[in-house]
Amino acid sequence: MQDKQCSLKEAVQMIPDGSMVTFSGFTIWRRPMAAIYEMIRQDKKNLHLIEVNSGSHSEMMIGAGNVSIWESCWIGHELYGKVPYCLDRKIKSGETIAEDYSHQHILYRMQAGAVGVPFLPTWASRGTDILNPNYDMLGKAGLRDGQNPHIPRQKFGYAQDPFYDEGEIILVPAAKPDVCIIHAQQVGEEGTVRVTGQTFSDEQAAKAAEKVIVIAEEIVPESYLREEPDRNLLPSYLVDAIVEVPWGAHPTGIYGCYDVDAPFISDFAKASKTEANLEAWLDEWVYGVRSHDEYLDKLDVSRLMALKANSYYKYSTRVARGSK
Repeated sequence: MQDKQCSLKEAVQMIPDGSMVTFSGFTIWRRPMAAIYEMIRQDKKNLHLIEVNSGSHSEMMIGAGNVSIWESCWIGHELYGKVPYCLDRKIKSGETIAEDYSHQHILYRMQAGAVGVPFLPTWASRGTDILNPNYDMLGKAGLRDGQNPHIPRQKFGYAQDPFYDEGEIILVPAAKPDVCIIHAQQVGEEGTVRVTGQTFSDEQAAKAAEKVIVIAEEIVPESYLREEPDRNLLPSYLVDAIVEVPWGAHPTGIYGCYDVDAPFISDFAKASKTEANLEAWLDEWVYGVRSHDEYLDKLDVSRLMALKANSYYKYSTRVARGSK
């Protein structure tokens, strides 16, 4: 049995500058936030993010200057902030290139990477500016020259349907991330991954990636996970590193464990509106704490317990809902 257990710091050190990276989760749910903070602390540079759907985690990394290319279909804070101010500033300054795909396109790109084919066909977004070559931002930057293995020579391809004569079909290129970082409820000692609740596009993202790092609420015996193998998301042989990090998805939520910390995300969204306020927020919550344990100490146990999920309902019964 290969020992895949390591510290959070060691896991993040496995990610070289310039890597193409993707993540588990969806918007503000089950994001590997402890790893995100550690990547910012380690000052990862020139990262290429590709995501089926983005969120607060990417805004933090973009704002901190870690990201040179971002590809997705959406970014924001769901209910707690619709505008990605950090990405907006970085696009305007030329520090980050943003490549826009539709939700279905980016999901098909992950699926193509997961099954090992160079592209998948779709009719999605016909008649929209998603397909407008004027908005091929990587092409405009001269990066579709075949030199970067993560950047296809074309944003889209086109072909005639050879089977049913249904006309022109759109071809979307496979995504091939270097690293996928997943946050899960449980991971086995050898790397078997169990995600409870919605799995989103985690399976496609992990199978498309060259390397998979799993951050989990708890490490459990493999024998336990193998009692019900149909409940597991990924087999151990696909996983390269595992780290046990309780509350490692905070401030995003994780089904059955804890709710989204709405005030925390709202505070970050407000701080991100200006560079000065963003820097102050990062100094307090990322650079100002040396470890995840210090981060939890700073949050305070009463705040965390208010978010803790009820074991029956799978969500917190202490969080006020339906009011601002």
